[in-house]
Amino acid sequence: MSELREISEVNAKSARNESVSIGKVSVNYGTSVTGEDQSDPEVTILMPCLNESETLEVCIRKAQGFLDANQVRGEIVVSDNGSTDGSQEIARSCGARVVDVPIRGYGAALIYGSRAARGKYIIMGDSDDSYDFSDMLPFVRELRGGSELVMGNRFRGEIKPGAMPWLNRWLGTPVLSALGRLFFGSPIGDFNCGLRGFSAGAFQKMDLRTNGMEFASEMIVKATLLKLKISEVPTTLSPDGRSRPPHLRRWRDGWRHLRFMLLYSPRWLFLYPGGLLMTLGLLLSLWLLPGPRFIGRVGFDIHTMIYAAIMMFVGYQAVTFAVFTKVFAITHGLLPKDAKFHRAFRITLETGLAVGGVLVALGLIISMVALGYWERRGFGPLDPIRTLRVVTPGTICLTIGFQTVFSSFFLSVLGLVKR
Repeated sequence: MSELREISEVNAKSARNESVSIGKVSVNYGTSVTGEDQSDPEVTILMPCLNESETLEVCIRKAQGFLDANQVRGEIVVSDNGSTDGSQEIARSCGARVVDVPIRGYGAALIYGSRAARGKYIIMGDSDDSYDFSDMLPFVRELRGGSELVMGNRFRGEIKPGAMPWLNRWLGTPVLSALGRLFFGSPIGDFNCGLRGFSAGAFQKMDLRTNGMEFASEMIVKATLLKLKISEVPTTLSPDGRSRPPHLRRWRDGWRHLRFMLLYSPRWLFLYPGGLLMTLGLLLSLWLLPGPRFIGRVGFDIHTMIYAAIMMFVGYQAVTFAVFTKVFAITHGLLPKDAKFHRAFRITLETGLAVGGVLVALGLIISMVALGYWERRGFGPLDPIRTLRVVTPGTICLTIGFQTVFSSFFLSVLGLVKR
């Protein structure tokens, strides 16, 4: 609630061109709004910045030229990540508004900048002069037409020579984009494009939280899961105008994107691999249950059956993790509500206890059969191959049965948090 009051204070004071703070974020409200009505800009052009003194001015000038040429009421906001090269002074001297962000990271800069934005629509782009801020009319048109997220697509537009490393162009970005479409059904063809626009309302709905480069993926994933209206426009990527290396770290940031996608897709991280392991383990166990099997000259016996049992244990554990993760994420607002998931896993504590109890009982019955066999042998030495063919199924039933009982209690605890 205190943060909401601070945001309200920012909105109230912004019209008076005062300097206010959001937590530790200092926001300088200068005369940065271009157009007729400075208190009601239609578009906020947002530029994250960390030591961009070489290119920041040209980006701001292009953005101002776009607003003037197309008669768009707008403001330019530079969200600074702690520059030490005078970028803040350059931005203010060019008429932009500066948001000083206390947390390092691409995502942090854009989240704080978007919170301070006054426009109905926000168009974000890197301040290294790799994107052309004078050509943003396609984004504005799509936003005016009802799109809640408008993505630039560099592959449908133009990638100029030297603008994107070979590995990023032909492997990194295409693979991450393909995984995003596979995992979430997203319509986006270029997940990593840094030029994109969204409505202020969509920003509130998405509740973005990541501070690093994975912010780019989080925005698309959440917009897709929330079923926001998404569109793409062709975009040109040019070589940046800096003399220093970019902030992007190819392998580190690529892994952060992939990790985020996996964490936000329990199906692909846990459910599908776990279900596959369980199915393979079950089929292999049933195949070996009557006795040894041969494929050509290769024989499979009880030792393979033990590994099949382990596959079932690990697979079942992964499936339960998928359910836990999904329930936790929905309960805490990390993922939107999922009606299909709710219907599929509408399991009460009593139902889980009943299913787990049946499996435990079956495991005990099988164990009693094995114990009777041992008794008939005078509790002496046994043939391990014959005995394990009975004991292994009993162990599987007991283990999965107890896991089901404990998992049902844990899901009930998560349900208490939700209620």
